[in-house]
Amino acid sequence: MKELFEVLNKKGIKLPENISSLLNEAKSVTYFNTTEELSAAATNGIENSEFEVAYDVPGKGMYTEAVVRRVKNGISANYTEAYMRRRDPGTMVIADDKPTDKITYKEKFGTDFSGVQAETFEWLKAQDLAVFFYFAGRAGIGSLGIAIAPANAAFFALGLAMLQEMRSLEELKDGEAIKSSIFVAPVFRHTHFNGKQVVVHNRTDEVHELYSYNLYPGPSAKKGIYGIILTQGEKEGWTTAHCSAVEAISPYDNITTFMHEGASGGGKSELHQHILREPEGGVLLGQNLVTGKKEHITLPKSCAFRPVADDMAFCHPSVQKNDGKLRIVDAENSWFVRVDSVNQYGDDPTLEKTCINPAKPLLFLNIDANANSTALIWDHIEDEPGKRCPNPRVVIPRQIMPNVIDRPVAVDVRSFGLRAPSCTKGEPTYGIAGMFHILPPAIAWLWRLVAPRGHKNPSIVSDGGMQSEGVGSYWPFATGKKVDHANMLLKQIIDTPRTTFTLVPNQHIGSWKVGFKPQLLMREYMTRRGAAKLREDQYQDSRCPLLGYELNYLTIEGSSIPQDLLKVYKQPEVGVEGYDAGAKELSDFFKSELKQYLQPELMETGRKIIEACLNDATIEEYNKIVPMSFEYDYSFKKIEE
Repeated sequence: MKELFEVLNKKGIKLPENISSLLNEAKSVTYFNTTEELSAAATNGIENSEFEVAYDVPGKGMYTEAVVRRVKNGISANYTEAYMRRRDPGTMVIADDKPTDKITYKEKFGTDFSGVQAETFEWLKAQDLAVFFYFAGRAGIGSLGIAIAPANAAFFALGLAMLQEMRSLEELKDGEAIKSSIFVAPVFRHTHFNGKQVVVHNRTDEVHELYSYNLYPGPSAKKGIYGIILTQGEKEGWTTAHCSAVEAISPYDNITTFMHEGASGGGKSELHQHILREPEGGVLLGQNLVTGKKEHITLPKSCAFRPVADDMAFCHPSVQKNDGKLRIVDAENSWFVRVDSVNQYGDDPTLEKTCINPAKPLLFLNIDANANSTALIWDHIEDEPGKRCPNPRVVIPRQIMPNVIDRPVAVDVRSFGLRAPSCTKGEPTYGIAGMFHILPPAIAWLWRLVAPRGHKNPSIVSDGGMQSEGVGSYWPFATGKKVDHANMLLKQIIDTPRTTFTLVPNQHIGSWKVGFKPQLLMREYMTRRGAAKLREDQYQDSRCPLLGYELNYLTIEGSSIPQDLLKVYKQPEVGVEGYDAGAKELSDFFKSELKQYLQPELMETGRKIIEACLNDATIEEYNKIVPMSFEYDYSFKKIEE
């Protein structure tokens, strides 16, 4: 500790008073400079192959939160409760009195946070502590923070240190200000919060404090830090998109950059996947759940791609060029990759190779691996006998991802993922989107306000029904006001008319089970087209205006996509009746979610768009509010203002 304080004093870095007192009074403090040091501590020493992270819980005795094992390719951690293997969407509460639309600690628990805050510090003082500095952000965008956790939860600290940019004492800059702090007290989940995941944000004037009362990195080390970054953007007028991104290269050397947004489970990680082929070499489009029929296409050669971002990307003023295209840069140091779609060897060869023999140790969560074995990303732990965990994860440093891009990129296609249920005449649902749709900017904005979480989300605890993930699809992690983010997103869309918007379903297209093929085939098709214009007879207004323009035909390398996968109402199992019922469900959901944004602070253009939706506007009416760009990329009929 003496060395830590000496270095900080020499560099002119001032610790917040509550942290300085905590570190001075704690049972013991170990400062960590590298992820390798945290990896060694994850099993209470590199000599140990297995370690139980346990705490003395009043009324329960010693309670094991997680079992950590050292494996050949990193660290594997598994929680003893199935509930702890997924993010609970209701974890965030706000402890301060600054502007927010989120539930406050007092509203949820009936008392001020100050009492539990004081108890948290007293509990931490009685622990052996692990401490390190991190940079909340990347590429020079963000701010310095400090993490404090029980030393026996080093695996959790490792996850945080990998996801963000860990800073050694030597790397700290003279006079650098600490803008955020994370305090980890997992025992409070049992003693104060009825076993639930709770993450408390306390935004002081100087420091954004985050209190994590659980050991699953999702709501705290991952999304909690996201909240810290979003809060900085709220103050400075920029956003951090909830997205993945790739730069795709066609067989004809066209390069197209895709940015894929959406709620959890909307296909962000899957944008990085290669297209899986059948044994004979064809590509399975999907299978009809009613008839059992399968559809295949022939794709001689797939596009190559270079990954850019996995889940968070800065849309920061410093990377924009005012040329009509949005520019983004990755906001993370490592990626929290969900591998539920990898169920056997060969499902994703590139990712499997990266994880089996990594250049740097990885952190595996919810993967069934024995100590000293090789953790395999298709060996998912079971939540109960015969029921695999739907949220297996691996934390991978971005620098070891093959062909990763480490610079800002200009976005050509900005897609939005909809996790869709099946739809039939007998059981109509909102699963009415075709293979992909082109969205006018105004409608693209509406999708980012509503952000449907959708069907059987694998990442979070939910009832599987349609719910809104909120503005930007990052609202569960933001601390401020929805209308502020709505305005920032609308201004961003208006300022970048050369970026094309699409909507892409996954899991189902009507009665067809399709997985994530639609977005992968969209990536293939639009990369091959490059800047070529769509023919005027190739598209038309969708029967449901919220779906923008639907395609009349789609041909990839000579293989035609069946029309009933482009227009769901053409499917005999759905028909116009089933489609229209699903369209009404979608429209009603949008209307119920959009009314809350009609606040005095909303931009007038935004008010017009929302009122248009509430009045069942046509696509032409949306385009009169925010015209599409016809000068670039796609030749939609120009609508006179």
